[in-house]
Amino acid sequence: MIETKHDGMSRALLFDIDGTLADTDPLHLKAFNQVLGPHGHVFDHARFSRELQGFANVAIGERFLAHEMPERRALILEEKEEVFRTLVAGQIAPLPGLMALLDRADDAGIPMVAVTNAPRLNAELLLSGLGITHRFKALVIGAELPHGKPHPLPYQEGLRYVGARPETSIAFEDSRTGVQSATAAGIPTIGIRTSLSHADLVGAGAVASASAFDDPTLLARLESAMAWCSRRR
Repeated sequence: MIETKHDGMSRALLFDIDGTLADTDPLHLKAFNQVLGPHGHVFDHARFSRELQGFANVAIGERFLAHEMPERRALILEEKEEVFRTLVAGQIAPLPGLMALLDRADDAGIPMVAVTNAPRLNAELLLSGLGITHRFKALVIGAELPHGKPHPLPYQEGLRYVGARPETSIAFEDSRTGVQSATAAGIPTIGIRTSLSHADLVGAGAVASASAFDDPTLLARLESAMAWCSRRR
């Protein structure tokens, strides 16, 4: 867990990683097809977004590798993650507007937390590849908790690490399970439309959606909701 002492702020920004900070879902889809294809499962984008996106590997293994013993499922899905990490190496780019938003949050003294169902190696690779590991006060890994997304616990933990209140914080998510997790924790959630439509994200519980972090509608909402201050670091 990446963790630092917080300053008592009651607000926070909480971010999913895959598909939210960077548009990595097409590479996950390719890796899943490579590894699960021999087991009779082939996914297009629509099926990926319904049945794989945002789910923890344990749940994916139980559903699609039920014929295998749990230990074998874990090995197969670790192979998938290794394929993904190979595919994504050198191709990690932030969503438009992300860096400016992180700068603005830092300037306003608002702590940020990364909350993911991804394995720790993947999460750390992506944050490092984006050069933003130091930006986050905590990195919450769903698989290291009793419950991952869509349970609210990962986001509840993220709030706890920085002493933030859910109703004055904002979460950013791109998957149904992620939106459900954050909203169940009481956090107003903005859906990022890298894979799902506005209707899908709002249907899962998001209060709004945005194409990326430079979306004017998103910026206007943050201006109002977070009451950005002009204090500089």
